Formats: sequence, C-alpha cells, structure tokens
Amino acid sequence: MASQLLQLHFVLIPFMAPGHLIPMVDMARLLAQHGVIVTVVTTPLNATRFKSMIDRAVESGLQIHLLELQFPAVEAGLPEGSTTGTIVSGVAARPSCIISASKVHESISKLETFLVPGLPDQIELTKAQLPESLNPDSSDLTGILNQMRASESIADGIVVNTYEELEPRYVKEYKRIKGDKVWCIGPVSACNKLNLDKAERGKKALVDENQCLRWLDSWEPNSVVYACLGSISGLTALQLIELGLGLEASNRPFIWVIRGGEKSKELERWILEEGFEERTEGRGLLIRGWAPQMLILSHPSIGFINEKLVVQILGIGVSVGVESAVTWGMEEKFGVVMKREDVMKAIDEVMDKGEGGEKRRKRARELGEMAKKAIEEGVLLILT
Repeated sequence: MASQLLQLHFVLIPFMAPGHLIPMVDMARLLAQHGVIVTVVTTPLNATRFKSMIDRAVESGLQIHLLELQFPAVEAGLPEGSTTGTIVSGVAARPSCIISASKVHESISKLETFLVPGLPDQIELTKAQLPESLNPDSSDLTGILNQMRASESIADGIVVNTYEELEPRYVKEYKRIKGDKVWCIGPVSACNKLNLDKAERGKKALVDENQCLRWLDSWEPNSVVYACLGSISGLTALQLIELGLGLEASNRPFIWVIRGGEKSKELERWILEEGFEERTEGRGLLIRGWAPQMLILSHPSIGFINEKLVVQILGIGVSVGVESAVTWGMEEKFGVVMKREDVMKAIDEVMDKGEGGEKRRKRARELGEMAKKAIEEGVLLILT
C-alpha cells in the first residue's frame, strides 16, 4: 500500500480567508505524513503566511508543493507589487484528488423567520440575522455562490474538519444527504506538534513566542482565561470595552487578543486613557494583531477560551449574557450589548472548581482524547 500511496497526488484549493486557509494547510501536512504528494494552490501574499512551516515540512521529507497563482492586483484596482513570495510553478504530478473549499448557501425570504431545514435541532433564523458572507442575496456573492453550487454538485465527496464523536447527529444527517460520501478528518490542527509550528500557524505572530510561553509558565494549570474573537470579529468598540472590564473584574489571569487596524483605534484609545494595561499589569497579557493561538491553547495553564466551537458544540462553555441572535455590527441598534457582569459571570461558571466546572473540564478531556484517535482514522479513510 505504501508504494501505491506514493503515487497519489492531492491538490488542495483553499478559500482565501484565514479560517479556511489555515486548516487546509494543516490538512496538506496530514496527508503528506501518509506518503502522498500534496500541492496547495494559493496566492503569493497568502503563501507568506505559512511558507516557513511548509519549508520545515519539506525538509523533514514530506512531499508538499506550493502552486502560487499571481494575484491580478492591478486589474482589480489594487497597488502593484502588493504580494510577495517565491513561486513554485507547475504541478508535481497528475492529481489523484482535488479538494477545494466550499460554503453552502440557501435562498430564503428577506423578512420571514424560517426553520433551517435538514438539521437535527430546531433552529430558526431570519435573513437579517445572517452575516454578509452568508447572505445569498448579496450582489457581490451571487456569481460566487452559483459557482460553488455547481462545483459541489459534481464533487465525488466532502471532507470535513471535524470528527464524528464531536457532533454525531449532524455528521449522520450530512452523510445521509450526501449519500455517505462525507469524510471527517479533524481536528486537523492536531498535526502541529513542534512549538515553532504552533507559534507560526496561520502567520508569524507579532508577540515573541518565548515571552508568551514564559508568561503562561508562571500560572497554575487551568487558571488562565484566553479571550480571542478571531480575525473577522464584528464586535463594536463598546462591546470590546465591556469584555475588557469583565476580564479585569474576574480577578483571574488572562490573555486578550486585540485585532489591529482601523476598527481597534477607539478601543486602543480607551485602553490608553483608562490605564487598563497598568491596572492589570502582571495578571493580564494583551496581544495586538495575530496571536500564536495554537501555542497558547496547547499550554496547560489555559482553563477557559471563548471560541464559538466551545460554547456551541462542545457544551463546555456558557452563554455570555446574549440570548438573541442579530447580524454582527447591529447589536447596539437592537439593544443587544454584552455587559461586563455577564463576562465575569461566564468566566466564574467555567473556571469554577466545583461540580459544574469539573464537569465541563472532564467533557473537554474526553473529547480531546477522542480527537487524537479520530484524526488518524479520518485521514486513512480518504486514502483507502
């Protein structure tokens, strides 16, 4: 079988956004670890985010190639020369399998509340509650969505970054709809074993990873709160300020990741004027821009993170005071604003040393063990 796998060639075409690109690169490394050739199609600018990680994988003997497509910056009205990277042209061998990113969108009424079809749970939404990227009526997305549907209709199967034990009812239903041609291979992030790979996953962080590790090492296991809302967070400055005040009021050590750019200016002004960093010095670590998230989450001192996955799927998180769903960026208009008291209460519930907190931590440990076993089995299912 080993000689047969050496002849297999997978071409991976990720959606050009961090949340899609990063796990696709993890998938490339997982596949290559099983002796197959893998080519990742990307743009020069995106290649700079993970090229050093790919180079290390190649040096270790893995057959991973980057196929960089020149981004038409000038044609799109962007500055010339905005991308960088070393082009690895050509495809190493004829592809045995092509894996591309996809999003599923359904046409819905603009005002009417509807029941999301085909799900094990009863979930009701209106189109107003959908973010722009998921709204099928967006004129900018119409052509892209049509192409996605056409591609999905001719695909031989679907690879999902999850594992069956994590969400068994949804995997079962998805397989039924897709004729059992669904392969769960996650969590692909588990392929990152080296601290350097964990620190540079997705992009080299602006904070020094050794400084970050030393800070984490100074705290007891399961004692640190990690607050990170992702690279495309739509929270307002008012909500972020309440989050910061809640972290401060919790009296627990915390890491708070603040995305850079124009939207953070009001928050940064508040931090400076109110002396937030001085008040929380020693107990709080603020990271601006890209954070070494994988490195942080794998450290034993981390006891609570606020990722959507934890709250919505694993069942080991708690609600942070917001019960109704609205479009990101419209929360203040509808009077839905997270308060510092809600943040503090949620942290206390999860970090609680009592029965409730221990129950969540036990579930997290169990799911973690299942994940380690599932990732190996998932990749082998694709190759056989």
